[in-house]
Amino acid sequence: MTEESRIPVVLLVEDDPGDVLMITEALERSGRPPVLHVAGNGHEAPDYLRRVGTHAGAVRPDLILLDLNMPRMDGREFLRRIKADPQFRAVPVVVLTTSNAEADVRGSYQGHASAFVTKPLNLDALEDVVEQISRFYTTTSILLPLEQTPAADQSGPATA
Repeated sequence: MTEESRIPVVLLVEDDPGDVLMITEALERSGRPPVLHVAGNGHEAPDYLRRVGTHAGAVRPDLILLDLNMPRMDGREFLRRIKADPQFRAVPVVVLTTSNAEADVRGSYQGHASAFVTKPLNLDALEDVVEQISRFYTTTSILLPLEQTPAADQSGPATA
């Protein structure tokens, strides 16, 4: 399978089951539906990337959609850790959150997020935003070839 024809992989780091459902449905309706994996908090997401436990067969994502406000480890800390790890630094991270606070926007970009998007409160608008993000990152932009990123190992992203 060529890089152009492979199915993109998206990791959604989101703790709200309702948002997970809406984002999942929007991705399924996008022009090129990705394979979606969900991590329910900032602690589970590094396990996915390091292929630990139930994520032993995980594939490096082409895109990470990241909520900022989560229990245990918030999105800000996860972003800091993933961008500090050379194995995952090049993976685009789109912060998709309810916040529109300037400190969150500035902090996300300073933490090397690829984009910051405020989740619309309206279901149709949220679906439209997610479809646009998906189309851009999985159809318009060129995906990082799998063989150019080393496979994650047990040392993976730094942990606290």
